Amino acid sequence: MSKTRTKENKKNNEKDLWVSWEDYHCSIEKLALKVYQSGWRFDQILCLARGGLRLGDVFSRIFDVPLAILSTRSYREAAGTIRGSLDIARYITITNGSLSGRVLLVDDLVDSGITLETVQKQLKERYPAVIEIKSAVLWWKACSTIEPDYHLDYLPTNPWIHQPFEDYDSLGPHQLAAWIEKGRAVSGTLEKS
Repeated sequence: MSKTRTKENKKNNEKDLWVSWEDYHCSIEKLALKVYQSGWRFDQILCLARGGLRLGDVFSRIFDVPLAILSTRSYREAAGTIRGSLDIARYITITNGSLSGRVLLVDDLVDSGITLETVQKQLKERYPAVIEIKSAVLWWKACSTIEPDYHLDYLPTNPWIHQPFEDYDSLGPHQLAAWIEKGRAVSGTLEKS
């Protein structure tokens, strides 16, 4: 995926933060380093899907700890730009055992804080074997009612964060052939016939 395809020469300002794939992956690595340098050690990672899936995957690989996944959803209308009611899955997916010990809860951002706060409360109620929960996000918006334990960037103006994977929110399978060709043209990888 080309950086140009996502950003399309759009500039960051108080209302919009445009993130390329390269910036996104670099941010995940910087957040992982920040958590590591804090000295806090954890037994498992719980990522909030969908936004926290990539963070959870990378963190699980870097820290070599089991990954658990909890599906949540609040942004669903207008290609994911309008907040709806919060849906939290009833069950957590984990490959070995149950959620326990020290858990690092990861997501891409904390916006209103409702999701993070609700999930933390439910974890404490449903999983008595969890002895400590800390949260890590890439972006912490000022409008949030909760402060994450770790964050990479604090956003005082509460911009809309245009993440690179959001391009897929408005892409249907019937559009893939044209999308792939456009990406090749943009990146200059079209083979000459």
